[in-house]
Amino acid sequence: MFIVDAHQDIAYNQAIYLRDYRVGALKHRQNEAGTGYPLATIGMPDAVLGRVALVFSTLFVAPGQAGLTSSKVPGQEPTYRNPTEAYEAASRQLDYYHRLADEDERIILVQNQADLDTVLASWEGEKPPNERRHGLVVLMEGADPIIEPEQFDEWYERGVRVLGTAWHGTRYSGGTGAPGGLTALGNDLLGQMSNYNALLDLSHMAEQAVYESLERYEGQIIASHTNPRKFCNTDRHFSDEMIRLLAERDGVMGVVMYNQFLQQGWRLGDPQVPVSVIYDIIDYVCQLTGSARHVGFGSDFDGGFGAASTPQEIDTVTDLWHLKDGLYERGYSEEDVAAIFGGNMVRKLRQTLPT
Repeated sequence: MFIVDAHQDIAYNQAIYLRDYRVGALKHRQNEAGTGYPLATIGMPDAVLGRVALVFSTLFVAPGQAGLTSSKVPGQEPTYRNPTEAYEAASRQLDYYHRLADEDERIILVQNQADLDTVLASWEGEKPPNERRHGLVVLMEGADPIIEPEQFDEWYERGVRVLGTAWHGTRYSGGTGAPGGLTALGNDLLGQMSNYNALLDLSHMAEQAVYESLERYEGQIIASHTNPRKFCNTDRHFSDEMIRLLAERDGVMGVVMYNQFLQQGWRLGDPQVPVSVIYDIIDYVCQLTGSARHVGFGSDFDGGFGAASTPQEIDTVTDLWHLKDGLYERGYSEEDVAAIFGGNMVRKLRQTLPT
């Protein structure tokens, strides 16, 4: 059994904090002591130790109006004011993923079925950690780096395999805190994506845009890092109806391991959310949809927060592996746990990656 984490901001953390993904989280904490940076939770050594075989690795650039810039951070990735700036920043992040794969044979940029097979085969049996391969699947979070819909061709050629049209509102879609549907550009972009059978990510889309995407996009769909509104009732998350519709399309949603998205009203400095809430969310989705087929992990680790904002017992990505014990205690079968841990997201990759 292995883990697929459907959402980590690896390149963004390299751009902002100058963190080398090949270095472990605890080493980053030592190097950053006294800086005030959020405590790192990810690094390839931690991922491999925790049997994380695949990570959906984001291209994330914040719009200027989001207010995420910080002069205290020496490697500050600039926010964007126009599509060209978004394109340039996301391109630097994509170049970083290619550089990781070029420089380290343990890392594979998963662009086709053969790449996926290579990664998964390395997790069979009891191979030593140095023989494991760690796969990165590139996910663009917010479509503004795509200057015009036809340019999706270029991004796909360069390795993007999953795309979410929104973060806040974009030129393509309503988003978190920005109600609305797909724009004309957004509809055109879905058409371009369908030419490549690309995987569409509904996370961060405004509710109207989610419904329109479910109706109009004929390809495969996930919500890489989204929780039920039952636990955090904001437009950032999915209503029961949205979850049911996602399941009807055989979609998968990834549980976000961020305390503020696990418990309504949580703020930094409050006691950490019990890890049992993660099991509650998984169970809620399974009960709502009738099976364990439509839920997985989308941790969002180091996506602007660190270990102080993760649930109890989750200090680094390594600790995701221990979640299996709680699921077994709740009566989930080994088959169901394997599906939740990675099989469901792998199914979506199998249905979309080219040969």
